[in-house]
Order: sequence, then structure tokens, then C-alpha cells
Amino acid sequence: MTSRLVSAAAYGSFMLLAGCSMFKTSSAEKPAPTVSSADELYNNGIDALRTERYLSATKQFETLQQNYPYSGYTANSQLMAGYAYYLQNKYPDAAQQLDRFIELHPTSSDAAYAFYLLALCYYEQIGDVARDQQMTAEAMSRLQDVIARFPQTKYARDAQLKIDLCRDHLAGKEMLVGRYYQQQRAYQAALGRYQRVVQDFQTTNHVPEALERLVELYLDLGLTDEARRTGGVLAYNYPDSKWYRYAYSNLKSYHLLSSKTPVPGKLITAPASSTQSPAQSAGRGDARADAPPSLSRAPVSPVSASQLNDGGNGSELTSNLARPGTPASERGARGSTH
Repeated sequence: MTSRLVSAAAYGSFMLLAGCSMFKTSSAEKPAPTVSSADELYNNGIDALRTERYLSATKQFETLQQNYPYSGYTANSQLMAGYAYYLQNKYPDAAQQLDRFIELHPTSSDAAYAFYLLALCYYEQIGDVARDQQMTAEAMSRLQDVIARFPQTKYARDAQLKIDLCRDHLAGKEMLVGRYYQQQRAYQAALGRYQRVVQDFQTTNHVPEALERLVELYLDLGLTDEARRTGGVLAYNYPDSKWYRYAYSNLKSYHLLSSKTPVPGKLITAPASSTQSPAQSAGRGDARADAPPSLSRAPVSPVSASQLNDGGNGSELTSNLARPGTPASERGARGSTH
């Protein structure tokens, strides 16, 4: 009986050891995950960008950063990842990559582009004038930073255009609120909104309407001298606008015209007040920012952004300042690594 128990125990131990051995063998047979080299990840990301596989591009660039933090490709991958996220409209993710690049490489020759693209990440999020304009103010601040830091660059010139569009957008918000107050007969509140447009947004196309509505309010409040004076400012600066025609008609109905009051000129139909974002108002459509400039500083020459744009055929990056964020074409063949 004892010998049988010993045999059973021995058999059980054997089976247990055999099972453990089998599990170990099975585990050992699983291949360890491999990570592509830094240059392979970088060029895979560039290829994905070129073929508009932006999600794949960001994965390649982020994998490179995680596995090769000290590679000569890492800085490039941060900038390219920011651009790829931007093209996916993932602006917070793009801003995170660009902030990291700027923090680690503040003196880079690509810093101007990084600051500019970072500003666009806020600019592209501006909503219509009916919404809160905090993002508009943030975008203006970022764009002004580009001009202050890099005044002689093409990015500064484009930033100035976008600032003008942001200012027009902020003025549009003031006009929207002012009209609401005026309709509610809250004349003092409306007065403050229109006055701010005239004083703080003098270069926008909302000023003629603001002046005309000030004339209306002054007449409603019985402030005839102010109404006549404001009408004179409107006549001097915008004699051919429809808003002066309206003001002239109102002043005439109150018998406030004099022999020196200019007669309105030929009617020029002003565009309707827009509630779109600056990017929409400028006719951006699907246009996006240019790809980053040349990024060929890595020890092993990677595919550069200039190759991404030019395809090695000598074509230049395009920059259409009339339309926010106009991109260069994603064209050309993949560059070689050595």
C-alpha cells in the first residue's frame, strides 16, 4: 500500500513538473515585441503624413519619442507630431507637442514655425461671434507673440493678417450684443458696446454700422448734438456707405440737417455682418497650415519637411496670406537615409 502511495505521489510530481515545463516552453516561444529603429519610425511617420494617414503618423512619431528620447530624430518628431495632430483637428494634442518642442529647443531654427503653428491651434478653435470669445483673445495673444519674437518672418506677416481678422471678430461680438441691448431698449448698455467698437476697433468693417447706430441711440435719448456730431464723423469717413444713408435719413427726420451736411454719395452695399469665425470669414474652407520647414539637422539624414513639401523637385513652400492656414501640397517621394 505504501509503495502505491509513493508511486502515485511520484507520478503526480512528475506531471506537475511536466506541466510547468510545458508552460515555460510555451512562454519562451513567444517572440519579444520589437521596436523599429529611430530612422524607420521617423520615415514611416513621414510616409503616413504624405498619404494623409495622420493617426498613423502621430503613432510613429510618439513611439519614436518614447523609445529614443535622445535620438537626433526626436526634436523633428515632436514638430511633425504637432503638425499631424493639427491636421486631425486635435488642437490640444498638437499644442502639447509644440509646447514640448519650444521648451526643449527654444533656439531652434524651426522655433518661429513652432510658435506660429501653436498660435494656429488656438486660432482654428475660434467659434462664431455668438459664442464666448476667450479663444479669440488667446489666439490674438499667441499671434502677437509670433510677431514680437520673429518680426521679419513670413509667419509674422501672416500672424498680423490673422490678428486683424480676430479684431474684426471681436468687434462683431460687440455689435451683436449692442444690437440685442438696443432691441431691448437698454440704450445705455448698447451705447457702451457701439462706442467700444468705434474706439477700440477702428480698422474693422464694423465701424460704419456702429457710428450709425450711435446716431440712432443719441436721437432716442434726445442727445441731438451728439447725434449730429456722430453723423458728421460718419459722413467724413464713410460718405458712400449705406450706414451714412441711414444716418442722413434719421437726422433729416429730426430736422437736424444743415446746408453743410454732405448728401450721401452713391450707395455701396456693405456686406452683411458675419457671425462666422475669422477663419471661415476669410474663406479658409479646408485649407490648413504649411508643413514645417526643412528638418535635416539629425545626425542621420531623415526625410525632411522640405522633402515632404517639395518632393525634391525644387518647388517652394506656398503661403497664401489671404486665407488662414493655407498648406503646401503633401507631395514628393520619400527621402533616403544613410
